[in-house]
Amino acid sequence: MILDYIKYLLKAKDEHSLHSPFVFDFYTKILNDKSQKADYVNIEALRKQLLSDKRIITINDFGAGAKTNKNTQRTVGDIARKSLKKPSLAQLFYRIIENYQYSTILDLGTSLGLTTAYLASSSQDIKVQSFEGCAETAKIAQENFDKLSLKNIEIIVGNIDGTLPEKLSETAQLDFVFFDANHRYEPTIRYFEQCLSKAHEDSCFVFDDIYWSEEMKEAWQTIQKHEFVSVSIDLFWVGIVFFRKKQPKQHFILKF
Repeated sequence: MILDYIKYLLKAKDEHSLHSPFVFDFYTKILNDKSQKADYVNIEALRKQLLSDKRIITINDFGAGAKTNKNTQRTVGDIARKSLKKPSLAQLFYRIIENYQYSTILDLGTSLGLTTAYLASSSQDIKVQSFEGCAETAKIAQENFDKLSLKNIEIIVGNIDGTLPEKLSETAQLDFVFFDANHRYEPTIRYFEQCLSKAHEDSCFVFDDIYWSEEMKEAWQTIQKHEFVSVSIDLFWVGIVFFRKKQPKQHFILKF
């Protein structure tokens, strides 16, 4: 992964190398926006609480699991340290949703719910459905949503292999999907293709940890080459795709 990151740093471009008006606007107005918002402060205060939370819960993980801690008994603080997305990434998702005025959001992998909170916070018109395999983790996440007074999040508990198709059958279309449920090739591609059936031209899909393993690197390559993907953006930590039909198919590696 270190070698992959060095390669990324050598290839990553900034706005001066972007000839696509859409991606230029994405970079300058969304990716490079360093302004602080009130919602950030509230969620980051909760992060500090979680990092010091010594409650022990039992983890039921249907995905690839953690690389560094395979114990099923873990403290909330340990989960927070190992599993939560760093603020810069979660705040990027917030800005994407806010900028494009997305309202129908899927979050595949709730964990403790901090990133989910970012997905839901920019507007009360947003509806987030968040999928979590572990009931005890979902309970902590719901506590966090209550602390933040977020009423626009529904947690779906259970194996996503069954819960995702069921919920998609009830969904007309998807604006934004964050894929962070199972870091293996086959499930990642399967979830992508299932959600793709509900995507529209202005949808945005974000894939977590695209360099986490060889399987995830292969999955990211498959996704960016898909015929319906027009714009793919590599930020190393995540991969972002858009489906704009009038946009020429292009791949970008951007500094973040």
